[in-house]
Amino acid sequence: MQDVWKSDEMGARVRMADRSDKIVRRKLSDQVLERLRELIRAGEIKPGEALPSERDLMERFGVGRPAIREALQSLHQTGLVSITQGERTRVNAISANTFFERSNDIARLLLNVAPANLQHLKQARSMFELGIVRLAAERATSADVSDLRAIVAHQQAQLGGDPLAFIEADMQFHVRIARISANPIIAEASQAMLRWLFEYHTSLLHWSGKEDVTLSEHSGIVDQIEAKAPDRAVAAMQAHLDRSREMYAQ
Repeated sequence: MQDVWKSDEMGARVRMADRSDKIVRRKLSDQVLERLRELIRAGEIKPGEALPSERDLMERFGVGRPAIREALQSLHQTGLVSITQGERTRVNAISANTFFERSNDIARLLLNVAPANLQHLKQARSMFELGIVRLAAERATSADVSDLRAIVAHQQAQLGGDPLAFIEADMQFHVRIARISANPIIAEASQAMLRWLFEYHTSLLHWSGKEDVTLSEHSGIVDQIEAKAPDRAVAAMQAHLDRSREMYAQ
């Protein structure tokens, strides 16, 4: 029995050694990519500045041109740098907009391959909008209210015209409410969720026959924001979202 226990213990140690001691050879381009990211994170190369030339990078890291170019392409795909033909690669200024723009394709794929995620997005958007409108009712200035009323007027002017223009004005209305937070991540997240949702439902939103109702609801929301009435603003937004959800329910 003791021999069996020792055998099991030795086997476990061997398996543990196999997992922890294996040396994995990393691609040179991956190592270059990591070094370049660190240079950008450390601020050695700032947004708007050009990276060293390919030749300089080759000498600095002791690798060939293919490894440098592959690393630069990876940086370009993630939005950290811009590559322009005939010019030096430059570091991009990273913002909340950069993040959400880079998420567009993944979000569309997520909605298409897993339809249940569309309902999850609607739920997330509803929770998000209610929190945003409460904040807006607490913080809105007269200029914010004027902007919102101008957007409603612009949206009304789209009646009888291109349905997409009406939808775009609808998005502008909700994003403008989000911008009252003065938080760029909130504003960009709001715009991204609306873009993903409305692009998915564009055909369903054409001439729904509820445009007048939408305009009336938008005006009512602005009224509550102007009145500095957070609870009533939330209730008005909730009613608007509930009715909209029925309009493009699947």
